[in-house]
Amino acid sequence: MKIGFISLGCAKNLVDSEMILAILENAGCEIVQNEEEADAIFVNTCGFIEPAKEESRETIKEMSRYGKKLIVVGCYAERYREQLLKEMPFIDRVITLADYPKIHLILNEVFNQEGLKFLPLKYENRLLATSKFSPYVKIGEGCNNNCTYCAIPLIRGKFRSRPLEEVVSECRKLVKQGAKEINLISQDTTRFGRDLNPEKRSLLPELLREISMIKGVKLIRVLYLYPDEITDELLLEVKNNPLVAPYFDIPIQHISSKVLKRMNRRGDEEFLKGLFKKIKDMMPEAILRTTYIVGFPGETEADFNQLLKFTEEVEFDRLGVFTYSKEEDTAAYDFEDEIPEEVKQERMDKIMKLQKKITRKNNRLQVNKVHQVLVENYDPESKFYYGRSFAFAPDDIDGMIVFQSEKELQIGDFVNVLITTSYGYDLIGDYVNEVK
Repeated sequence: MKIGFISLGCAKNLVDSEMILAILENAGCEIVQNEEEADAIFVNTCGFIEPAKEESRETIKEMSRYGKKLIVVGCYAERYREQLLKEMPFIDRVITLADYPKIHLILNEVFNQEGLKFLPLKYENRLLATSKFSPYVKIGEGCNNNCTYCAIPLIRGKFRSRPLEEVVSECRKLVKQGAKEINLISQDTTRFGRDLNPEKRSLLPELLREISMIKGVKLIRVLYLYPDEITDELLLEVKNNPLVAPYFDIPIQHISSKVLKRMNRRGDEEFLKGLFKKIKDMMPEAILRTTYIVGFPGETEADFNQLLKFTEEVEFDRLGVFTYSKEEDTAAYDFEDEIPEEVKQERMDKIMKLQKKITRKNNRLQVNKVHQVLVENYDPESKFYYGRSFAFAPDDIDGMIVFQSEKELQIGDFVNVLITTSYGYDLIGDYVNEVK
């Protein structure tokens, strides 16, 4: 049986897709890129914010045109199962997140073909959809923060850590398969392990130490850190462990105390300024990344200007901005003082225009410096190699390093690259030598 598979949304959803792909392949299915060739099509959906939900709906409709068996899974399926079944009767099966523990039984029922036997989902059994050299590893599921704008706790439930030994075992297996860079993800990575020990302390520093002991690991990156759960122990581990990237992905969403309170976000401007200063004082080479939400109900011009000024002062290396998306069943859904869409867009554009200047300025400071780069691609026409240093997260969300080399290089190698210029969000350079 030939299977087409579309994965939407975040890296955490991608890991789910990779587990489903593995049980399909292990059952004897052939994964195909062309949906016209498929006997069945899976769509792993996102249900986080309205643009993502719209993409999920449109993708399902588009895939239905092929007239193949259609299976819809993921966050949108979890959140809107009954609506999907009612509005899109052409869907053959909707599989919710709650169904995942028994997905193998459901697939056996759906396909009911002799010779196909589906096994349970397992994190350690994944068919990687991204580079084998830089996989994501999900260390927990769900979220306890209950931000008023966010539907994730409704969709994914409370935070549950995976056992530390299980995560390390998965990393060990991935390294045997070729992984050089391990990217740790969850809704709140700083909370990892707090539900696994009586002291309720984060086990993230211990996890980093354990993974760094795996022979073959070259780089460990942690994504999605909650600001007030970043401990001195974690900062010291990042500072002192040469394999852990000093890359701090810390979504803060806003800086106005009034807006943060309405968002049910802990911290304020003084705390956040102090946190970022502490990180830079300890690790001057650290990369700071964050995300904002603009246009939250009640956000005044003064609140926005405070955020703009903060952005100028901190000078984040990377910044993503979302306009507020009103989500049903969240606490903020009924908030008054909604901001017009055009004002939201204006505010987002204003911050991104400022951030573009900051990023270009920071990138120019990298000229004449040497970066250790993971080689990810080569274009034979331009004769350019493409890769990333610790300063760039996977999947082109931060940009990349583009460089030339007279020596033929292998995809997956780490090499030293001298940065000669910058271009927008990217750095340009020349190969120096291989990393020993």
